[in-house]
Amino acid sequence: MATTLPTQAPAPVVVRRPEARPQRRARRLLVVLFLAPTVLGIALFTLVPIVASVLLAFFRWDIITPPQFVGVDNFVDIAADPTVRVAFLNTLLFVVVSVVLQLAVALGLAVLVQSKMPGWVRSFFRSTLFFPLILSAASVSLVMAYLFNEDFGVVNAVLSRVGLPDVPWLTSPAGAAVVVVLVYVWQNFGFSFLLFVGGLAAIPHDVYEASSLDGIEGWSRFRWITVPLLSPTILVASVMAVIGALQIFDQPYVLTRGGPGDSTRTAVMVIFESAFQQLQFGRASAIGIVLTLLIMAVTAVQFRLSRRFVFYQ
Repeated sequence: MATTLPTQAPAPVVVRRPEARPQRRARRLLVVLFLAPTVLGIALFTLVPIVASVLLAFFRWDIITPPQFVGVDNFVDIAADPTVRVAFLNTLLFVVVSVVLQLAVALGLAVLVQSKMPGWVRSFFRSTLFFPLILSAASVSLVMAYLFNEDFGVVNAVLSRVGLPDVPWLTSPAGAAVVVVLVYVWQNFGFSFLLFVGGLAAIPHDVYEASSLDGIEGWSRFRWITVPLLSPTILVASVMAVIGALQIFDQPYVLTRGGPGDSTRTAVMVIFESAFQQLQFGRASAIGIVLTLLIMAVTAVQFRLSRRFVFYQ
């Protein structure tokens, strides 16, 4: 009768001796020491300001006099203030226009860069298109204010050379809104662009090869293959873009100071003006809470709607 010999020797049984109590204490102490700076930083610079802001929204405080408890009066005041309502409406309109434009530009350039290009050309465009994101928003806005100046700006000078009339970019409501959107999109689309480049690189090539065998090319391939496979990345990019756009401050403040009138005034600008110009810190905290709730609500809606158009492999 033939016998079957084992082909591999059994794995040795490793018997671990229980860790001594002093060693356990030392290991736990080491963990606590490593985590302490991070936990302390989060507590001091995140949790404490959040709690203080929420409490301050129910007080009237101008730094000089002691805080006075006013209940929900700050929220009632901002609900009745037309300037606050216009600022929130401007912010929402800005989010819709800028996010759509930002994602469209970023996705189009990402598809173009990921097409058949030499490697060095692709690296050049990746660095160049991401460069505006690392610049200071205030510095960029200051330069753009000179470029779009109605009297001596470069943009109107170029328009005059081609026979077009001067445009009141920063002195008309429509022109100021267009400049704010363009400057914001130009400086911030690089982040979405990098996300899309990474998402496109992660799509398997055999999917495209199979689609080519089926005769799917061009726009049909982009619509029915690229977009569905890229939908998780599009969701992340859209959520980040919306959160960033809802907090816009630097570009409209430097370019237009919220004007002409209140045409480019945003929610964060109203918070800044209430706190540091009018010394109404309770009112500013109340507006901040409303803006935070708005951001949370919009983000929740985005994730809720994503169940219909996001496809995970």
